[in-house]
Amino acid sequence: MIETSCRKNKYTYNVYHIVKSFFPGEEIIQHVDEKQEPLVAVKMPGGSCFSIASADVERTFEQSFATEEEKEQAVKREVTRQLYQFLCESTGQELAWGTLTGVRPTKIPMEQLEMGATEEEAARHMREKYLVSESKAKLASEVAAREMNLLSRLDCEKGFSLYAGIPFCPSVCSYCSFSSSPIGQWKDRVDRYMDALVKELAAMGKSARLSGRRPDTVYIGGGTPTTLEPEQLEWLLGAIAENFDLSGVLEFTVEAGRPDSITREKLDVIRKYPVTRISVNPQTMQQKTLDLVGRRHTAAQTEEAFYLARERGFDNINMDLIAGLPGETVDDMKNTLSRIHKMRPDSLTVHALAIKRAARFGQEGRTADLQAEITAMVDEAYACARQMGLVPYYLYRQKNIAGNFENVGYAELDKAGIYNILIMEEKQTILAAGAGASTKILLDEPIRLEGGKEVNLVRAENVKNISEYISRIDEMIERKHRWGVA
Repeated sequence: MIETSCRKNKYTYNVYHIVKSFFPGEEIIQHVDEKQEPLVAVKMPGGSCFSIASADVERTFEQSFATEEEKEQAVKREVTRQLYQFLCESTGQELAWGTLTGVRPTKIPMEQLEMGATEEEAARHMREKYLVSESKAKLASEVAAREMNLLSRLDCEKGFSLYAGIPFCPSVCSYCSFSSSPIGQWKDRVDRYMDALVKELAAMGKSARLSGRRPDTVYIGGGTPTTLEPEQLEWLLGAIAENFDLSGVLEFTVEAGRPDSITREKLDVIRKYPVTRISVNPQTMQQKTLDLVGRRHTAAQTEEAFYLARERGFDNINMDLIAGLPGETVDDMKNTLSRIHKMRPDSLTVHALAIKRAARFGQEGRTADLQAEITAMVDEAYACARQMGLVPYYLYRQKNIAGNFENVGYAELDKAGIYNILIMEEKQTILAAGAGASTKILLDEPIRLEGGKEVNLVRAENVKNISEYISRIDEMIERKHRWGVA
């Protein structure tokens, strides 16, 4: 057990996640004590301790600060840095992402690039300020440069991105963290959900037309949108085409997702609309694993669905893989990648299984082995992507990812998923409809929240519960109306 104590609550997040990254299998007990002398104190297994006081931090500063908030951020960074260095010395380990604990590490090099830095300078900034490894700093800077190039094609003032969520799947995978329900439990109520969803889309579309705005990207996700029947897919796609000006759309994605939900008839419905990109997601090509995690389809069905989509004319197909699924070895990943390589998707997204989900499969006692295996799996995926001519174009990190890894999207240069970048970088308003959907509104001018913090992005969240979404759809629309987007 590890015990941490912080003088202020603002230190607890970084302290917890840095310690957890070094000791993923340990229980961590947290306290906040405003009367304690140290800013942060940590009691380690075996009796070793770490503590840092205000004086220890302030003597490291050579500059003054323009605002108190700027100083507080610098103090928090220095506390995190000194704790990290203590843990490195104590364990003999270093973390690939250094002191970074957030899910969007590319924000840092992007800020540097926007100020005129080169990729090399942006990478050096990450290494020196956040102690990020050379390889990860280079990866993040490379991705940030590609993101900037792709985002330059958008009209971030008058454009926006549109998301529609379908919270149903053929079955719910054991590792899934999304709000999704088995379609079989909702068969007689899907039309009611569609009524609510289309009503919300119509309200957002009316607001967009009145303000002279049109979407740059459209993304239909979930869940698994292709669990809908062909006529329901037609209903959804028709509603989007009717309510939004799609003449300037750069990318229109439909998450076909589960191979067992894809049919020729559904693909033909999708082809009737200006959809440019779909996903056929195996997660793994190992049948033993598919059976274990509840995917309820075969590896052969993945191949059949992929080639059927090619036959129906889809020339931008993404596939998702997860490194670290239960029972899988590096050889299993190599076999999966070999089969993926033969299909040659246009983009490949590689995720690392989160530790908290790994624990569900009895893997909590093999953290070190799991980290080593995932390292090798991720390296194999990187090499395979390069062999297919795919380059990294976006990345993000999850909390409690096994091995402190990142999720990386690889794509052909002209087939990168623009929406994936936007959801991470928050450079454009995203209007989102459906149960659990989160609208992100980029404001023209910053506003000051209670407590004094200034923000230039606000959220309007929809309820996750499907029944509540249906019954409270007018409330969901009103939440957006307050910000002028419905």
